[in-house]
Amino acid sequence: MMGESLTGWVLLLAIMAMVSALSVVYVKYDSRLKFNQLQKEFREQDRLGVEWSRLQLEQNTWSSHNRIEKLARTKLKLQAPRPDQIIYLQVK
Repeated sequence: MMGESLTGWVLLLAIMAMVSALSVVYVKYDSRLKFNQLQKEFREQDRLGVEWSRLQLEQNTWSSHNRIEKLARTKLKLQAPRPDQIIYLQVK
């Protein structure tokens, strides 16, 4: 009777150790997958950061030209010359 009880406990502990080992393997595998996903997201973040900087630079380039032209037209009352007002010079 005592041997059957001890065998049951040993079997239960062996099953629990097996479940624990499989859990460790699963958690380690899941951790690696999540780490790879995290690295992928960091690369995407870096790519988007570079693109954002490029777009800001482009916006500043376009907005400064438009701003200068607007100021020239409104404050200085400048306008593009008509074709008959353009004088061509020949350089020797």
